[in-house]
Amino acid sequence: MKTSVPITLCPLLTLVLNCAAQVPERTPVKDARALMVTALLAPDGQAHGVLTGELADAISQRFSATTPIYIDVTTDKHYRQVGCSRLKVSFWQEGVLLPGTHSPRKQTIDFGINYCLDGLPPKSLQ
Repeated sequence: MKTSVPITLCPLLTLVLNCAAQVPERTPVKDARALMVTALLAPDGQAHGVLTGELADAISQRFSATTPIYIDVTTDKHYRQVGCSRLKVSFWQEGVLLPGTHSPRKQTIDFGINYCLDGLPPKSLQ
């Protein structure tokens, strides 16, 4: 038996499917290093994950947050040395209650790092 979706639902389904396609798949990791290597190897220079384990639990407990800690790694610059790039690493979490504040909010920590596949910095920044 063939079923069809009412015409009125089609725009809504298209919107939902397009939004779902834009949400990055997140790899569970205990630290950002695996995502940094993944970003170095990825054709688009990106990797997305969620922090797990004791570190994630300790951070969430310290800031009374109940949401996951997300990590996004993007490539800012490629160096001549094969397998080396400048990476932007972002850790972020919703519902963080900072000391001295009355309501939780999204908190983000961004940093840049020169990183190679072997875990060392590049020999040259060219």
